[in-house]
Amino acid sequence: MKRLIFIIVFCCVSLYVFGQNKEQSKVQNNAQKFGTTLYLIDNFYVDTVNIDKVVEDAIVGALKELDPHSAYISKKDVEKANEPLVGSFEGIGVTFQLVRDTITVIGPTPGGPSEKVGIMAGDQFIKIDGEDAFGKKVDNEFVQKHLRGKKGTKVVVSVKRGNDPELMDFEIIRDKIPLNSINASFMMEKNIGYIKLDRFAQDSDKEFKTAMAKLQDQGMKSLILDLRSNSGGYLNTAIAMVDEFLGADKLIVYTEGLKSPRQEWRSTEKGVYTSGNLVVLIDEGSASASEILSGAIQDHDRGVLIGRRSFGKGLVQRPFNLPDGAVIRLTTARYHTPTGRCIQRPYEGGTEDYYKEMTKRLEHGEYFHADSIHFPDSLKYKTDGGRIVYGGGGIMPDIFMPADTTFNSKLYTNLVRKGVFNKYTVDYAMQHRDELKKEYPEFSQYNKNFVVSKAMIDAIKELAANEKVEWNDEEFQRSEKYIRLQIKALIARNVWEMQQYYEVTLKEDPTIAKAVEVLSNEKQYRKLIH
Repeated sequence: MKRLIFIIVFCCVSLYVFGQNKEQSKVQNNAQKFGTTLYLIDNFYVDTVNIDKVVEDAIVGALKELDPHSAYISKKDVEKANEPLVGSFEGIGVTFQLVRDTITVIGPTPGGPSEKVGIMAGDQFIKIDGEDAFGKKVDNEFVQKHLRGKKGTKVVVSVKRGNDPELMDFEIIRDKIPLNSINASFMMEKNIGYIKLDRFAQDSDKEFKTAMAKLQDQGMKSLILDLRSNSGGYLNTAIAMVDEFLGADKLIVYTEGLKSPRQEWRSTEKGVYTSGNLVVLIDEGSASASEILSGAIQDHDRGVLIGRRSFGKGLVQRPFNLPDGAVIRLTTARYHTPTGRCIQRPYEGGTEDYYKEMTKRLEHGEYFHADSIHFPDSLKYKTDGGRIVYGGGGIMPDIFMPADTTFNSKLYTNLVRKGVFNKYTVDYAMQHRDELKKEYPEFSQYNKNFVVSKAMIDAIKELAANEKVEWNDEEFQRSEKYIRLQIKALIARNVWEMQQYYEVTLKEDPTIAKAVEVLSNEKQYRKLIH
């Protein structure tokens, strides 16, 4: 009851602070109405009611009516929600996956606590501080509860390695673990560098500068920046990233809302890559900060965009702290590209309809044919160089690349869904790690020469049967190239690191091939941006 009175008093005091004009009076009246409703429920409802949950559900429902991106985050979920963007947590430092209800290490974080004591890719955690760490009770929550913890605290893991029947005990002192947002950075052919950015986190710009310095030392002249499936992150990080590509005093992005005056951000003279040729890859999974960057690059004719139309998330959320530690992320403005394009796609049909947009794009053929996308002339804008671009939601690339469906057979989907690829490649890497490292001292040798054999396919087929995946030879032939590629790439990841996974898969990526083609032909590149 005290909490209820506090809520009502807080609402009234807050509204009093903001004044007593007509609109605010409406809000005050409704706040009192809501408070009275809670009072009645708490005092007269037939059954026991969790008032906290009622209030949370009401807040969630109210925000849902506003737009698809305003959100309520409970106190217990605030830290978890921020973690991927803050860029670090405290724990033992391993990337893992659950294989047959067992924690299996994909790889230790370089320089982290686990690597320092000798934890290796393929190790399986059988006990944690003496407690069994396998079976149905083991899920992601179990792993986080037992392996994460305050910096300086100790955890003992009992590890099964390879075919050794004896468990090995490792004492690990937890530490601060960085969450890198760059999944891969390496040189491709013809002096072309490649960077895969997973999200716009707190330290992404620092990571980018480090990766760029490494690539430039290796002779990079042109860059492919891969933002496919990058759902965004911090606005300030996006601005800092765009700044790396533009000369001084160019508009990067501006925001504007009914009660949020126009605010602009401009580039400085600090960019580390303001003149080299640039290709940015986007698709329907590229959203928010990814669209700020790609929109600015396109509007200033700074590089070539290749892929498919981006997601179309251009609403600005501002966090507001609630008295109990929860947070409301409330939409307060819209993003606009330098030419004035609004990134946000329409959402008048409601949240549910909004999130069906990707399905609609698929049904309309947008993933496969550029001419299935129509933009009204009223949303036409011109870049610095006079090229026509369109608003209306999302960023349309300069070169359209259809989705590759040759791998999308029912067989391939079920092999992924049932974890057949993961289970097989983890076991294979554990059993053959030493001989693979001996036969291929350099990863480039593995990438060039390793071939997935018929025996390996037969083993996959046998494992698929055990997992009740129906094998269809016609579907296998359709997806054979990608099945073999996935096996090779996952073995590379489990023996080396995540970057090597990308080095394998990108060799057969048609969008990467198009990017390399554009960057290898100066005349074609210049024609696209002028």
